[in-house]
Amino acid sequence: MQLRELAEKLRCRLVGNGEVEVHRLAPLHEAGEGDLSFVVNARDLPTLEASRASAVIVREWSPPCSKPALLTNDPYLAFVQALRLFYTPDRPTPGVHPSSIVQEGVRLAEDVAIGPLSVVETGVTIGPRSIVGAQVYIGRGSRIGADCWLYPQVMVRDGVEIGDRVIIHSGAVIGSDGFGYLRDGQGVRIKIPQVGRVILEDDVEIGANVKIDRATMGATRIKRGTKIDNLVQIAHNVVVGADTVIVALSGISGSTKIGDRVTLAGQVGIVDHVEIGDDVTVGAQAGVSKSLPPGGVFLGSPAVPHLAFKRSVAAVNRLPQILNTLKRIEARLASLEGAASERREEAQPSQSASDGGPQ
Repeated sequence: MQLRELAEKLRCRLVGNGEVEVHRLAPLHEAGEGDLSFVVNARDLPTLEASRASAVIVREWSPPCSKPALLTNDPYLAFVQALRLFYTPDRPTPGVHPSSIVQEGVRLAEDVAIGPLSVVETGVTIGPRSIVGAQVYIGRGSRIGADCWLYPQVMVRDGVEIGDRVIIHSGAVIGSDGFGYLRDGQGVRIKIPQVGRVILEDDVEIGANVKIDRATMGATRIKRGTKIDNLVQIAHNVVVGADTVIVALSGISGSTKIGDRVTLAGQVGIVDHVEIGDDVTVGAQAGVSKSLPPGGVFLGSPAVPHLAFKRSVAAVNRLPQILNTLKRIEARLASLEGAASERREEAQPSQSASDGGPQ
């Protein structure tokens, strides 16, 4: 694609030769002839001239460079949009692979593709242009919307509802039983039937090896536009708000309610039956033990407002200095007490002599 054409598609301002042909995209340090790269941080500008890239995306009002450039207010966003232009995933041919099992009563819309060795149980509905990869299992009565992509070895249990444009990566299990047990009179744990369902709304993306449990009753719900990273556990009856991001290795206990536009960083743990308000950010490895109000940033375990956490970390970092100061104070006190004791001992003989003299 010529750089001039790309500038029009990305709505960037072209500076330099628009006839340059761009074939690939690459990081600045790996780019070669025919590659388009980008510069986001000003600290990378000195390495720009040394790069072999044929063209570059840079921020408006950056210093001039010798390479043809696309100028924009957000170079990284423009680069991502270019990626979407250059690299579109190959879509499989519509139809059902001969090795797959599709039970009676399944309804497949136009241009649905089902890969090899998959199983689709009775009562399933799959919307237009959706793709079901190899070795995928879709349980009885589940519904999948339009333009979804289920990668190989995804498991969708019975009665799951999936909206439009949902992406589910390999190894994910949607609708597994919630972890619910009750002790009987003899202390034996009795399994609580998990008869609810899971609902994934439109434009949700589920990472590899994510587990989302079905509700005990009602629904575990992931709302519109939420993105979930790999290796996340979401327990029964959890509700996750719209446009929320949950990063890898996080665990959310049952009946928790998470607001819209929340960010849970890596390895966050949340106890059951708490509520996290809209626009909250919870830092990596934090442990949430109580409900959090909207709009805050929380760190630590138990999670506290980030300024309080930073003050506590600063105090902990000063502990060696504080201990040394305390030792000096203790030594000074011991010295003062010793001197006072000597003065008392010196005063005692003169007092005794005074008491024994003539009257």
